[in-house]
Amino acid sequence: MKKITELTTLNMVEDFLDKNELSFLYVSTPNCSTCHAILPKLRELLDDYPLISLGHIEITEVKEIAEKFSIFTAPIMILMIKDKEYIREDRFVRFELLKDKLDRIYDMYTH
Repeated sequence: MKKITELTTLNMVEDFLDKNELSFLYVSTPNCSTCHAILPKLRELLDDYPLISLGHIEITEVKEIAEKFSIFTAPIMILMIKDKEYIREDRFVRFELLKDKLDRIYDMYTH
């Protein structure tokens, strides 16, 4: 399964985005059953994309993240490429559609 980097401060989030051209941010809350159910599926999906780094943020620990990325619900999944948002999915993610989007973007990025 894809390795997760736990991001516990806004500075850590910014450093993560700076160091990883392809970054997937997963924002959750601690008592969210949907958040806990989606994360393993996301990790498994991202195994097919070795250049994408996965960062996990508990919104209760990094409250500033909500304002920085306009987050109103959890979980939120955001694909960033060089500090620009390319994909945003929320709790009702359809993994087959997410995979199609990732395939297209990843293909363009790697070729």
